[in-house]
Amino acid sequence: MSYSENLQAVENKITNAVGKSNRQRSDVHLVAVTKTVDAPAMEKLYDLGIRHFGENRAEVFIEKVAAFADKTDIVWHFIGSLQTRKVRAILPYINYLHSLDRKSLADEIEKRATEKVACFLQVNISEEETKHGFNAEEAIAFVSTQTYEHIEIVGLMTMAPNTDDAQALHHVFQGLKALQLEIEKLGIANVPCHEVSMGMTNDFEIAVEEGATFIRVGRALVEEN
Repeated sequence: MSYSENLQAVENKITNAVGKSNRQRSDVHLVAVTKTVDAPAMEKLYDLGIRHFGENRAEVFIEKVAAFADKTDIVWHFIGSLQTRKVRAILPYINYLHSLDRKSLADEIEKRATEKVACFLQVNISEEETKHGFNAEEAIAFVSTQTYEHIEIVGLMTMAPNTDDAQALHHVFQGLKALQLEIEKLGIANVPCHEVSMGMTNDFEIAVEEGATFIRVGRALVEEN
């Protein structure tokens, strides 16, 4: 399948999922995860209308931002684990950070930032030992005690278990959505927490059904058969 056909297939699945949950297509932002493709491939996606792009390695992220410097309408998402020593390098270019997974990273962002940084708090909602992030209780404690001026917690992010068990996936995504609503109701300064970043190629339909506002899709868009 071509990129155009891939995108159409993804769009059809999003439309179906929002229909099941009585939502609108405009409620969901599709972030194209382009970590496995080069700039020319990204250009094809751009020409198809995609404007949200996600990368997970700082060096590659900076290279691609430079390659698309003339495309001022691109929204850049950093979706990978971020080392504190690389914060300074990428901070000027990110529109959204999806992986605020520890206090030390927040401290470094606060130290380096000169304006508000839109961040998703990474939550290990399934509490898997192999995954980064706060658990639910830690997330509430973190936002309740934070005093950062330059960090805006726009929402929560999670990575679901690698499973074909739809019921398990629904449970995980329901858990993150419930936590997002709980934090949103607290009304904390710099913690609007309106957004939910969840769902990838294998599970984004279920994520959308359960309230995702950002989905991070790579393979389903860029694999050519």
